[in-house]
Amino acid sequence: MDIKKNVETVTEEIKQACERSGRNSSDVTVIAVTKYVSIERTKEAVDAGITHLGENRSEGLQEKFDAMGSEAKWHFIGSLQSRKVKDVIDIITTIHSLDRLSLAKEIHKRANQKISCFVQVNVSGEESKHGISPDEVLSFIERLSNYDNIIVEGLMTMAPHTEDEERLRSTFHHLREIKEEVERKGWVHAPCHGLSMGMSNDYQIAIEEGATHVRIGSKLVGREDQ
Repeated sequence: MDIKKNVETVTEEIKQACERSGRNSSDVTVIAVTKYVSIERTKEAVDAGITHLGENRSEGLQEKFDAMGSEAKWHFIGSLQSRKVKDVIDIITTIHSLDRLSLAKEIHKRANQKISCFVQVNVSGEESKHGISPDEVLSFIERLSNYDNIIVEGLMTMAPHTEDEERLRSTFHHLREIKEEVERKGWVHAPCHGLSMGMSNDYQIAIEEGATHVRIGSKLVGREDQ
């Protein structure tokens, strides 16, 4: 797998998606999802210019961090158990899956500095997906003001696994509308300017709908577990 070529392809597609939607490609952060690949392939991605890496298990994150250290910025992108917070809090820069107050309490307790978090929203309403419901977002984020070590950078969602572009676009657009509602509140603890949405199969649509962070795995680094 030619990761350098993959990075070039993704970079060009992001540029095109931004041009179509009147945005600047520098406003989009690419997070390479490395949970299914080796340390060696993760290093290849960094060597190819990727500076943000995403893991969804504390064990995988720790293993790669031990090998690579601060060569990249580390994002936790999976569902995070409260008891695992202590294992990742000193490694990560951002958590993309804040979805309950018990987790917020643990992050606040364990963090030595303010941690950027995305609140995970289950926009599609699928039972298989984590996240709070759209109508709970405002009240949930308001309550997060009790946890000084948490900064709500934005909202995150996972779109349905489908090729139905209209359904994908609707999901991303809805999250953007909720994000704008939060922004209008002007909460100091929740500037909420970010949208973490879009993966390998739909990131161009997500960008057209306002994504600031895209989480791309197979399109960049492939999978080595199959």
